[in-house]
Amino acid sequence: MAGEAVRIQKILADAGICSRRGAERLIREGRVTVNGAPAGLGSKAAPGKDSVAVDGAEVGAAEGLRYYMFHKPAGFLTALSDAKLGRATVMPFLEGLPARVYPVGRLDRDVSGFLVLTNDGELARRLMHPSYMVPKLYLASVKGEPDRADLELLGSGRLVMDGKRVAPAKARIVARGEDRGAVELTLTEGRHRQVKRMLSAVGHPVVVLKRKAYAGIPLDPALAPGETRPLTDREVRILKRKVGL
Repeated sequence: MAGEAVRIQKILADAGICSRRGAERLIREGRVTVNGAPAGLGSKAAPGKDSVAVDGAEVGAAEGLRYYMFHKPAGFLTALSDAKLGRATVMPFLEGLPARVYPVGRLDRDVSGFLVLTNDGELARRLMHPSYMVPKLYLASVKGEPDRADLELLGSGRLVMDGKRVAPAKARIVARGEDRGAVELTLTEGRHRQVKRMLSAVGHPVVVLKRKAYAGIPLDPALAPGETRPLTDREVRILKRKVGL
């Protein structure tokens, strides 16, 4: 059903493509059109009636809502483009999917693991909002040999980052070696480079980092880096329950 005309920034944000500020950047770069004509910062469109497109791909097309599990490989930005530096992004891995979907949140370029892909803007927005405290499980290979005192500090809530205390993390040691160890860490926050910064703060810089689970859903072991599969109905229900949908 066609709706009332709203700003293009809201349409792009509701579709999960980017934030409203990110939408302004896309518009300024000339990458957004309304009914085939370049959009301006004050442009509006009626969802369901007008055609809004980003880089030529229509937003909110009638393919319906889609949900995927993506095994992000290391070495790729969690972004659809990197116009300034031309670095490799995850975009090529998404091109064969039957609907235009977008990553929920980000993993650093050198981090691999589970990313949710969807065109469900409301779900994406809630999953990324800190108030819902969506748990994310990471496996980190670290320098040194972590011990019980390190785990207690990670879970204490006493670590400070950017002038603010970090929420307690669940941590356990999964491997020990002479100069290398492995730690599983579950976070409910999503601060910039948080896992790496927390582990560095307890004296164990990260060597390799992988996200093993999201919202309690484990990364499918059959999914190779770069591969995608649809989330099951059960997995989608888990995500929605986590954020009150």
